[in-house]
Amino acid sequence: MIFDKVETQKVIDRINLLSPNSERIWGTMSVDQMLAHCNVAYTMVYDDTIAKPDAFKKWLLKTFVKKVVVGDKPYKRSAQTAPEFMIEGTRDFQVEKEKLCANLLKTQRLGGSYFDNRESHSFGKLTSQEWHYLFYKHLDHHLKQFAV
Repeated sequence: MIFDKVETQKVIDRINLLSPNSERIWGTMSVDQMLAHCNVAYTMVYDDTIAKPDAFKKWLLKTFVKKVVVGDKPYKRSAQTAPEFMIEGTRDFQVEKEKLCANLLKTQRLGGSYFDNRESHSFGKLTSQEWHYLFYKHLDHHLKQFAV
């Protein structure tokens, strides 16, 4: 689980294999955009800079998207991206990489019990297992996108 120190380090080791010149296998994001994109999930958890969905949109997300995001099935390649996760323009690769690693370490230190039954930005209360899938599956998908 992403809350395990060893598993978190494995993900960080994969992130550290990326370089500003890493090429994607599919999709349209550059590596710096991908790192910034992955940081959005943590921004939604750790600060309030991204507006929460209104009641209707949250219902739609819980009803039609939640199972895909927090379930155990891997994401499909080139799946549609939510507007909040769209990254345009160039980002500083090193800044985004360091931020992502710091977010992972913070999440691991807080642990599964911190997240268990915690309200998510878009899906309501999630179990620690669902939080694991939300964090890990998304990162794994994009790291594979860049062959790491």
